[in-house]
Amino acid sequence: MQIRELRRGLKAAYEGTPVERRVQGFDGWLDRASAQEAGAGGYDHAATVREYYDLCSDFMIFGWGESLHFAPLSPRESLEESKLRHQRLMIAKLELTEDMTVIDVGCGIGGPMRRVVREAGVRVVGINNSSVQLERAKSLDAEAGLDHMVDYLECSFMDMDALADDTFDRGYAIESTCHAPDKVGAFAEIHRVLKPGALFWGQEMCMTDTFDPDDERHLAIKQELMQGIALSEIATTDEVNQALVTAGFEVIEGIDRAVEEHGPTTPWYQPMETRHGTLGSALRRTPLGRKALMRGSRLAEVLGVFPRGSSEVIRLLDRTADAYVAGGRTGIFTPLYCFLARKPL
Repeated sequence: MQIRELRRGLKAAYEGTPVERRVQGFDGWLDRASAQEAGAGGYDHAATVREYYDLCSDFMIFGWGESLHFAPLSPRESLEESKLRHQRLMIAKLELTEDMTVIDVGCGIGGPMRRVVREAGVRVVGINNSSVQLERAKSLDAEAGLDHMVDYLECSFMDMDALADDTFDRGYAIESTCHAPDKVGAFAEIHRVLKPGALFWGQEMCMTDTFDPDDERHLAIKQELMQGIALSEIATTDEVNQALVTAGFEVIEGIDRAVEEHGPTTPWYQPMETRHGTLGSALRRTPLGRKALMRGSRLAEVLGVFPRGSSEVIRLLDRTADAYVAGGRTGIFTPLYCFLARKPL
């Protein structure tokens, strides 16, 4: 994505709204969630997640590309090549064939979805509660000539009442169900719409066994991750597996692919710490690149090129990137816990 495209995307996403005030409102979501736990009521986590993606998606695409997920990295690959390899692993694990209909739970702007359609020839239904992301997905699918193979449903994956029981041959959820306020409830709803015998692939953000709940530094990093990514909680890998079983799935495998696949020179968080791959978008992801983009955005706001408040969104993403790196360097957090489960016959 180039600056001209970024400008157009930001104007469409923000639509003259008070962006700085929206960022301040997002920053306070944990306090509102805590107040609800204390009995105040009125907090809606699905709305918080939607606001996160509505605010941040265009800058995410600018720095990370159309597939907004992490992947196990290799020193021989760019980030984009690693994501492609990771998506192809998912396609193979799901054993997709052309007669299938697949549900993409939390489809984002559809990067993996377009890969699945191109390479497996399946029909896909993309679920997303962000109209901003769905509109971008529709546009990109049309540009790719794949819109005839995709349908869309704007709703929360916690409540997919528009979909009948036993509808889909396969399903996947890439860094989406980690946002669920009730993981068992999310998995149970996915279980409901899958056909008996269907396979389900998921990629979850998790705390690892290294996490020490009595370590103040660990707790601070976890809190910063929850705050910045709109995660109501961050489950352990065991908790993810237990939630799947409770929802009715059989867990076939569960692997932290950050540990399984990357070497010591290519940790999953490296693109946010140092340049990984070729020039261009790789530089935008580094701390220096993010700071430069923030300064440039402030000037662009003054000149009317970017909507006012855009630099505050970059500040939010920069802070979250630092939390990702801290979680990765300490080994207490992984965005690459990948599972394969089956709905029993």
